[in-house]
Amino acid sequence: MNTAGTNPGDVQKEESMLLQKAMINANYDALSTAHEDGNKISSTFVPGNLNELLMCFDFVRNLPEINALQAGMRKKSGAYIMEAERSGHSEDVCTYVKTDLGMMSKGQVGPNGKPLPTPDVLLLSYTGCFTFMKWFELVRDEYGCETAMLHVPYQADGKITDNMRQFVVMQLKEHVIPTLERVSGIKFDIDRLREYLGESAKAEDNLVWVLQSAKNKPSPIDAYFGAIYYCGPIFSAFRGSKETTAYYKALRREVEDRIEKGLGPVTPEGLLDEERIRLVVEGPPNWTHFRDFWKMFYDEGVVVVASSYTKVGGVYDFGFRHDPEHPLETLADYCLGCYTNHSLPSRVDMLCNYMDEYEADGFLVNSIKSCNSFSAGQLLMLREIEERTGKPAGFIETDLVDPRYFSPANVKNRLESYFQMIEQKRLRPEDRSAA
Repeated sequence: MNTAGTNPGDVQKEESMLLQKAMINANYDALSTAHEDGNKISSTFVPGNLNELLMCFDFVRNLPEINALQAGMRKKSGAYIMEAERSGHSEDVCTYVKTDLGMMSKGQVGPNGKPLPTPDVLLLSYTGCFTFMKWFELVRDEYGCETAMLHVPYQADGKITDNMRQFVVMQLKEHVIPTLERVSGIKFDIDRLREYLGESAKAEDNLVWVLQSAKNKPSPIDAYFGAIYYCGPIFSAFRGSKETTAYYKALRREVEDRIEKGLGPVTPEGLLDEERIRLVVEGPPNWTHFRDFWKMFYDEGVVVVASSYTKVGGVYDFGFRHDPEHPLETLADYCLGCYTNHSLPSRVDMLCNYMDEYEADGFLVNSIKSCNSFSAGQLLMLREIEERTGKPAGFIETDLVDPRYFSPANVKNRLESYFQMIEQKRLRPEDRSAA
């Protein structure tokens, strides 16, 4: 499958990706000099993060997951993981955790090559992953910094009840906000929070439009590999800022232009010139071989039109928006509604919906060896989705940032066999017999 690229070694990037890169670099620079500049640092996670609330206290925001995946893409995570394992951490522990702990022991050097200062507060808005809590316990023990723990009930019955919402709001009022006030020295201003939430809602509208543009044929985006970049600002340290609102306006304009011209998604080697297979994908990507992994898809004309990973920081396409009229309640609903806080039946319903609405040809699971919050139950989900949709399902296994668990030849062989199976199933019975 040919793409309209330039030199094979040149990574083709859209303007929005360059804008995002500048935002990320600026944030890492701000982290590196935060204490010198008289600022405080918060560390938190992607799922259910309370970025708008942290902005109310002028924290410079650090996200250890983002640091770990950046280390993976820069081929540095393997050494960090080995360092953590030498310190006694099991091979089965989440490799994000081991990368972060290894980075700490090696001087906590960020992607910009500068040391990241010690955080002043850890904010754990727990959503669906017990490992997060143990991770921050280890970080707290290492740095001795304050920790705000937000207990978020699991959506066992597939819905958010008022009792669940009020339980989270109570913790925000009685524990989280007072802790952030004490550490930052800044009094909480609910009108400031409302302003940030209003900006979030604008950006979320445009992100949903971009993700749902994959219903077009050809899809103008790849909703897994490409959409990881699209979701970056909203899922991390930037949601709620005017800068992020402007980024999503620019991104939408780019995608609108591709739709108008009938173009496919942008890949690292240029535009995809022919869409042959449409997939829905469950699970995170592999970061250590990200470009090679993506190439296995676009070389075969395979486009991902919807994915669960792009919902890990918010399931916006099912209606949720941050609501400035109900600021604390909307923060609670956001924490409660993230993808890995949904029950398995709810996740199956969501993925079946994607299979139908996006007219996918197949469903693929990329199971992550060290990520229990995603991997638990995936084979059951696969069988259920295959049965309900009648579309072929495939299964591969890699890891987040451990290069030892990405076998290019094995993954490529399994994917090629799966793609062939999809094409065979799409043929009419008489065509299959002739083939």
